[in-house]
This record gives sequence, structure tokens and C-alpha cells, in this order.
Amino acid sequence: MKNLFVLWGICAVCFAGKAAGLSDTTVMTIAGKPVSIDEFVFIARKNSGVDLSDKKSLDAYVDLFKLFKLKVADAEAEGLDQSEAFKNEYELYQRQLIDGYLSDKAGEEAVLRQAYDRYQESLELSHILFRLPEKTLTKDTAAVYAKAFQAYRRIVAGEEIEAVGKELMEADKDSVGYEYMRSFLPMKTLKAFEDAAYSLAPGSVSVPVRSALGYHIIKLHRKNPNPGLVKVAHILIPFPADSVKEKDVWMLAHADDIYSRLQEGEDFLKVAEEYSAMSGKEHPSGELPFFGIGEMVEPFEKASFALVNPGDLSKPVKTRFGYHIIRLIEKKALPTLAEKSKDWRVQMQQGEWNFAFYRAFDERAKEENCYRFYPEAYAELQALCTDHFPNTPSFFEQTRNMQRVLFQLDGKDYRQDEFAEYLIRNPYSTKTYAGDFMREVYDQYVREIATVAERNHLFEKYPEIPLLMQEYRDGILLFEISNAKVWSHPAADQGRMEAEWVKSLHEKYPVSINWKLLKKMNK
Repeated sequence: MKNLFVLWGICAVCFAGKAAGLSDTTVMTIAGKPVSIDEFVFIARKNSGVDLSDKKSLDAYVDLFKLFKLKVADAEAEGLDQSEAFKNEYELYQRQLIDGYLSDKAGEEAVLRQAYDRYQESLELSHILFRLPEKTLTKDTAAVYAKAFQAYRRIVAGEEIEAVGKELMEADKDSVGYEYMRSFLPMKTLKAFEDAAYSLAPGSVSVPVRSALGYHIIKLHRKNPNPGLVKVAHILIPFPADSVKEKDVWMLAHADDIYSRLQEGEDFLKVAEEYSAMSGKEHPSGELPFFGIGEMVEPFEKASFALVNPGDLSKPVKTRFGYHIIRLIEKKALPTLAEKSKDWRVQMQQGEWNFAFYRAFDERAKEENCYRFYPEAYAELQALCTDHFPNTPSFFEQTRNMQRVLFQLDGKDYRQDEFAEYLIRNPYSTKTYAGDFMREVYDQYVREIATVAERNHLFEKYPEIPLLMQEYRDGILLFEISNAKVWSHPAADQGRMEAEWVKSLHEKYPVSINWKLLKKMNK
């Protein structure tokens, strides 16, 4: 109910169009406070039942609007606008409203949609990693890249990536790693790696791809549909610590016996409580929470997803933990985009993902504030990364006399040395390669300046913002005063109390209406 009155019963406060062409003329004064024609028309336009060109409709709206403002004046007279609760709620709304304008929701949704589209497929791949140091100068990457490219050429020439990867890893475990991934999904690792992996066609191999870890060569074996989620219970007959082949045979026979008893109709819960190593408070009757592909050991996962109907049982399945008898409880489809977005949105707002997530806003803010980049000036800073990592004093020392304009934004020049000072004060990046590190900090620097420019021009570009703030402010006060004067009393008394309150409002507060201006609107 409060939310409805915060919006004054007209419509949601989500009007996004520009309130263009409105004058700043006073349409009425209530309790000595002027009300602008901007506010009067702004709210009227949001109510489909109001026709300002029709005298009857206009008169009815004037009466409604006047009563609304009288009640707000009464709330102000009683100091409701001075309470901490009011101030906190209003300030929170202001921040949220302005943050909404300092973003590009369509761009953010597009990035989330891309991740969700990728989520429909699981990738089976292998990759070789050629590690780079934690802080890598440009001059230090050449040898590592050359080594990675040589391996790439061997693989595209026909050698198996597994054989090449294991050979190189055995020769230099500290610098090279190999990994086979049977089920790779988005939002699980470094963005550069994910982008490269999902761009490959099955059977193809990537050229060396640089991430914060080093250079990767990725071979995509196949793309598999993501089957969704499954929930199972299982009985585990675990391998003992001193397991030998003879005991393994005995355990399989024991598992087969349990499976036969279940097939004959014995209660799964009772059997699980009697035999399973997984019974207990955390996993009653061996029940597990929903899981997707890649979250369990492969034999267990395959057996679980192979079950068709709730209640179906698997034959004993061997994993490194022991033998499992699995009972299907439920299968369900993948979470929706809206469900996944709750977690992904938080993840994308941080780290290297945030530059893709906010790119649409960043580009719009730069364009609308006349951003101009000078690549020659940037190249001079980039050249320093050959011998100096960007967040070190030696890098800063080299930039002291570098004063060429790096970029322009909102009519102001920003020089090389100014960016270098920012880099020293804000040496934060997800990257480990010097050039990537500097670029990420540069992008953050430009974003901050462009966002300030957007804030400075916000009311000029979107004149409805102060009107929305005023509407929300008055809506909160309307709710609070109405609750105190009428709604907190018994329902049978509310009609009478409302009428008495309205009468007192007209007696307490002077009202002046600019009918001359209103008649102009009515023509």
C-alpha cells in the first residue's frame, strides 16, 4: 500500500522520456510554496485519465492535485520530512534514480544474455598454459609467446594436444601446464580464456591467447548441450584406505547385493541408513542438492543424468570413492536468464568482467561528452612498458616531463603525466602483463572522468529527474500523513476522518491557483 501512495496512485516512477519544452511558470501556490507548471504537467501526462485540453478533466485534475499538495503541506508542517527514516528512504531513492541514468541497462542485459547463450552449451576442451610471471614486462613476453606458438604449429600440423602438452609440462613443470576439461561452462574462469574457447569451432585450435596467467593454446573437442540439473540420492560403499583388488571384488559383490534388494522393493531410505557412508544429518538418505554437469566426478555424473524417471536406480557405479547406487529424485531444466543473472550481475560488476558489463555506458558517455583519443601520446606511454611495470616508481619517474594531450573529454585536455599520477594512486588491475595492466587502468580513468561529466550534465540532459525526485518525496510524505490521520484508525471511522481532515486542510493552508495559465493550457 505504501508503494502505491509513494507513486500517488498515478503510475510507476519509471518514466524515462525527456520532459522537453516545459516552462518554469508557477501554476499554483500551496501553503506559500510555489508549484511549477513543469511538475503539474509532468504528473498529468503520466495519468492516462487526464486530458488537459478538456475543461472538465482539467478542473477535476486541479482539485485532485491541489488536495495532494495540501496533504503534503500538512506532513511538512508536522515535521515528517525531518525524520531520519524519511531522509534515509529519500536519499536511497535519489541514489538509485541517478545510478539508473548513469548506466546502460540494455547494454548490461546484452552481456548477460551472451553469457546465458553460452550457458546452453558445455565445452569439452584441452589447453596448454605457458605461464607468465606475476608482473610481466613487454620485453619478457616474446620468448614465452614464441614457445607457445611453436607448440601451436605442432598441433595444427597434426600432433595431439595432449601429447604435446604433457611433453612440454614434463620438461618444465614450473612454466607449462596441460589440462583436459570435459565440461567447461561460462563465468567459471578468466574472461579472455572463455571468450577464446567459445569462439572456436569443434576440432579447431586457437592461436596463443593471453590471459592474466599466461598464453593458452586451446583445442575445442566438442560442444555438448547443457542437460540442466539433476537431484539424486545415493548409497555409497566406500573403498577402505588399504583397498586391494580382492576387497574391490568383494565390495562390488556387496554393492550388487544391495542393488538386488532395492530392485526387489526394499525401502531405499532404510537401506541407505543401514549401509551408506553418506547417511547422516548433512545428507539424509544420501540425498544431494541439485547439481549440473562438471560438478561431480565423471562416472557419477554420467550415471545420474542417464536416469530417466524419478525413482529409477543405477547399477553400482565405481568412482575413486567407492561404489555408488544412485536413485533419481528429480530433473529440471536450466535456470532462467533472470535466475542466473542474479549471481552473474554481481560477478560482472567486479574484476575483468566489469569492462564488458559497463562498456555500453562507457562508450555512450564518451561519445556524448566528445571524447577524443590521441593514439600517438598513448603509444609513448605504452613504449615505457617494455622496461617498466606501470605501477612502479620507475615508470612514474619516466613520465614526469611527458605532457602531451592523451585525450580530450567534455572540453578539457588530459595529459600523459596526469594519467601517470592517477596510475600511481590507483594501481589496480586484474592484468599481469604490463601493457594490459596500463590499458585497464586507463579505461577506468576515462570511465571516472566520463561519469563525472555525465553527472554534471544530468539535469540538463534529463530534466525529468528533479520532477521524479519531487514526486517520490511527496509520495512518501503523503503515505505517512495519510496513515497517521486516517488509515491507522478503525475502518468504520476512516471516511469521516478523511472528510474532517480535508476540511481542516482548506482552513489551515492558503491556496492560490493561476487560472489564467491553466486556461491557456485548456485552449
